[in-house]
Amino acid sequence: MPAQMAPVDVAIVGGGHNGLTAAAYLARAGYSVVVMERSDHVGGAAVSAQAFVGRDAKLSRYSYLVSLLPEEIRKDLGLTIPLIRRRYSSYTPVPGTTTGLLIDSGDPARTRKSFEDIGAGDDYLRWVDFYRATGVLARTMFALMTEPLLDRDTIRTHLQLAAPAERLYERFIDTPIEALVDETFTNDTVKGVVLTDSLIGTFPEFAGDPVTAICFLYHVIGGGTGDWDVPVGGMGSVSAELERAATDAGATILTSAEVTSITPGQSVQFTHGGEEHTVPCRLVISGASRHEAQRLSGIEGKTPTPEGYQVKVNLLLERLPALSDSSVSAEEAFGGTFHINESAAQLSQSIQQAQAGSLPDTLPCEIYCHSLSDRSILGPDLQDTEAQTLTVFALNVPHRLIADMPADEARQLLQDKVLESLNSVLAEPIESCLMQDSNGNPCVETKTTLDLEAALGLPGGNIFHEPLAWPFVEDGNSLRTPAQRWGVESGIESVLLGGASARRGGGVSGIGGHNAAMAAFEILGPPER
Repeated sequence: MPAQMAPVDVAIVGGGHNGLTAAAYLARAGYSVVVMERSDHVGGAAVSAQAFVGRDAKLSRYSYLVSLLPEEIRKDLGLTIPLIRRRYSSYTPVPGTTTGLLIDSGDPARTRKSFEDIGAGDDYLRWVDFYRATGVLARTMFALMTEPLLDRDTIRTHLQLAAPAERLYERFIDTPIEALVDETFTNDTVKGVVLTDSLIGTFPEFAGDPVTAICFLYHVIGGGTGDWDVPVGGMGSVSAELERAATDAGATILTSAEVTSITPGQSVQFTHGGEEHTVPCRLVISGASRHEAQRLSGIEGKTPTPEGYQVKVNLLLERLPALSDSSVSAEEAFGGTFHINESAAQLSQSIQQAQAGSLPDTLPCEIYCHSLSDRSILGPDLQDTEAQTLTVFALNVPHRLIADMPADEARQLLQDKVLESLNSVLAEPIESCLMQDSNGNPCVETKTTLDLEAALGLPGGNIFHEPLAWPFVEDGNSLRTPAQRWGVESGIESVLLGGASARRGGGVSGIGGHNAAMAAFEILGPPER
């Protein structure tokens, strides 16, 4: 017989950052809460790890930047999470040339000259106007992310009132992002820089697929500014603060606790310490995916299995590589987002090849160098050297293309393709800059969708748990119940979605956890003290 724990108000499945956010809110309000995390540590995808044997460097192993975490959540929970704003927005080498586009947020004149140097001078003012408009969009939309859902018509009215002349709704919601970019810009490189924000973790299955416009919206509204910041200490520092807030408030957090089933409206069953346990509860919040919550509740197959579309490669370097472009330093180029083979034409070609069932010949990628902004992620023996960490995020690799491969084979194949793509825009091979671990192996770690599914339980390796949805509901959709109003409905009695599967839940934001907690407050009523 399973050992029965004392009843709690809320059982939370998964100790990722969203589950911890929900736990902190509920416990602070006086509800009894237990969090069950199957790994031996909390954080889910928001973790830091020493990925290479004998090398003291804490890499943000999965997620890597912070934009969508609202200041409201930080204040409500008393979180101390220092973030570093990067001066350089991006650098994009133009393939086959020795020039590139540098977006220097601290020097508009230099940015303008960079546009001119790649033959895109006419696009500079269009760029400025475009991102001035997304700034208004961000200030209007982001403030609504921690409020009850609105319908499409109300969102349209909000945006029209915010800036009547900008046509924000018509441009950024009602128009496919590819069409908007084509009608706004002329240069292929400039178009690609904009379009990459529509493809991180997503993939268009057909022309005009709204998922790309939805993804773009989330990328440009974060924090009310669209800026993506580096968390001091790595992504693990974000989860550590949320864990502290939850435990300080009285939540119970169990690691190495794997949930085996949910009995809706009654209890959660899990294994811990080699024994089976049951915890009676009034409500369940699932930080795991909708797909996983349904499986645990015995209704597997109600929704199709999602898939992811990316490859992540972490590297530790002895030094940054040399560039073909002598007009920028390596520190400037890698100081923001370094785009690789991401022109509009290259993105389109890779999408078409993947849609046809083949891995793209050239993988579009982008690079983030956390250690240029935050040396604290390096140990004392590395901080005073030229050592740097790189995170490479490759696009347009649907899980279906590797799903039947052995995991090791898929990992090596995609790692080789990522490094090949990177080397195509450098003046020297990245391999010549790699540090070796204490066993003499190059410091390269690759995570495919197969790895994400196995390690984190992400269905098909989808980093958003399922296809992204607009942060509003369609006109006429019911907003009658608390779960519907807060976008956390699972389709299962007494089970709320509190992770990335929640509407507005993607990214490292805590929004899914916050909104699940708000719905729980309404459902449960005042806590029994």
